[in-house]
Amino acid sequence: MVSHLQAPAYSSSHSPYPIEGLVQVFTCPHRGFFTSVMAEALRIAGQGTPVLVVQFLKGGINQGIDHPMRLGQNLDWIRCDLPRCIDTPQLEEGEAQSLESLWQYTRQVVFQGQYELVVLDELSLAINFGLISESAVLSFLRDRPGHVDVILTGPDMPRSLLDIADQITELRRSHQP
Repeated sequence: MVSHLQAPAYSSSHSPYPIEGLVQVFTCPHRGFFTSVMAEALRIAGQGTPVLVVQFLKGGINQGIDHPMRLGQNLDWIRCDLPRCIDTPQLEEGEAQSLESLWQYTRQVVFQGQYELVVLDELSLAINFGLISESAVLSFLRDRPGHVDVILTGPDMPRSLLDIADQITELRRSHQP
């Protein structure tokens, strides 16, 4: 379960108790566990906290950075502007550009302070496919505004991200199929 405290509107340097953002990892050996993370994002947005959900490997709905989906007043949901979902490291040039644009957009809006919770869905697969560099993600996490919570999802999360996570949730099946 994710808990989130909204940072005060004034600068945290004026607060004797600054609120530090957390890095949380949700991982599982298989895909398809996003529902619980999305439920948390919706709950937090419903409490008035600005939330961004970014799905790097999902496409197919003609969305992209120019057409984010707004769910309620506080939750923006954006996917890569692709006609298909990415399931391989081999991308056409336009697909690679779309993914890079989405990553740069995500960095830009987070560093501008537009969101207090950012969900980076299937980021581990994007890293493992070599589509987003692990070092770029580590830099992003290190340099983000201090109050921003980040949730990383995906199977086979790189060890370097697990090592800096404040919380790791590993989902597994409780029975054999």
